[in-house]
Amino acid sequence: MRAEHFSDQNNGKVYGAIVRLIERGKVADPITLKDFFEKDETLNQIGGVEYLLQLADAVVSIGNAEHYGHIIHDLYLRRELINLGENVVESAQACMGLISQRFNKLKRQSKKLFNLAMTDSGNDSKAVSLHDSLVEALKIAEKAYKRDSKVVGVTTGLRDLDKWLGGLHNSDLIIAAGRPSMGKTGLGATIAFNAALAKHQKRTRRGVVAFFSLEMSSDQIATRLLSGEAKITSDKIRRGELSSTDFPKLIEANRRISEIPLFIDDTPALTISALRTKARRLKRQKGLDMIVLDYLQLMRGNQSGPENRVQEISEITRGLKALAKELSVPILALSQLSRAVEQRDDKRPQLSDLRESGSIEQDADVVMFIYRDEYYEARKEPEAGTEKYAVWQERMEAIQNQADIIIAKQRHGPIGTVKLFFDARFTHFGDLDKRKTF
Repeated sequence: MRAEHFSDQNNGKVYGAIVRLIERGKVADPITLKDFFEKDETLNQIGGVEYLLQLADAVVSIGNAEHYGHIIHDLYLRRELINLGENVVESAQACMGLISQRFNKLKRQSKKLFNLAMTDSGNDSKAVSLHDSLVEALKIAEKAYKRDSKVVGVTTGLRDLDKWLGGLHNSDLIIAAGRPSMGKTGLGATIAFNAALAKHQKRTRRGVVAFFSLEMSSDQIATRLLSGEAKITSDKIRRGELSSTDFPKLIEANRRISEIPLFIDDTPALTISALRTKARRLKRQKGLDMIVLDYLQLMRGNQSGPENRVQEISEITRGLKALAKELSVPILALSQLSRAVEQRDDKRPQLSDLRESGSIEQDADVVMFIYRDEYYEARKEPEAGTEKYAVWQERMEAIQNQADIIIAKQRHGPIGTVKLFFDARFTHFGDLDKRKTF
């Protein structure tokens, strides 16, 4: 609480004086407040000593102080929202059809609304002693030691990736980037599905996942997941080209996965403030253990315009990192890579290829790239029957259905490359030694 939260300015002055006295290590009561206000020459403005005594006599119970404080703060927010709404209406009406002339003022009101929504963020946080932090660190280490999988965070369901990352950890921002057709959405959907399925099957206590899809609709994401589970390609499902044996497979797959705790939101052009509101609501109503965002460049900032895209992306990544810390959940954000990759002979991505902003690398705790050599090699097919074709065919067989996850940055662990199995028919990732044909 702050002094300006009180609707009565006199009460705000008294509260402000109490705060300053306590900050100085002094007792705050009518006597010390009288001395404080006499030196400040504002005692008469608030009603003199008599008003201080009236306040002291009016105390009902100090046990309810926190509850009363919440009431005062909530009423403050309500007054601010009313004032803000009136200002927006007045600004819009004053435009007289020339909205562009007043748009900057409206943007300032939007910023004020965002700041108002952020006023209570972090109120529950506090400084923690090194002793308490070490105790928490030892608890995490103990959990990892006792688990066979050594996964403390939310599982990705991919054995080798979990070994490198130890799962996806609370408060971490994980960036998974790649060029188009590398399988970004497939990786995000696979991890989200695996985590939620592990929770549903009670193999882990954490796995409630929110999947924010800015590129694909919720039914398209659901079709992909159903396709992978039923082992029927999604194009056959969309076109209705199902055999007499396919439809029962779909029904059975739907039965197996329909109850997993995975929630899909396909709101387009989502802002960071809207994402925060939706995530907080979901955590309050259903619980929330992980957020997957597909994908970063389709989000909008709260303030920056398209003329300053670099600053806008920086605002988004800072907001995602702050949200991960606030909700204490990992956020897996998929990201597009720049075309610079295509201009090199070696197509393997580098940190410098992150599109539009170096802040992505700066704010992320983990940056990993999705790379499929098979995608590029398939486009180099030489003429059939030649010696080059035989070499090319041998090369294709060696890299078929393989994907590299290049961990280029990990704040709390090593960097390196994890090899996964990738089935392009279902855009599904799995452990490399579990490759199957259907």
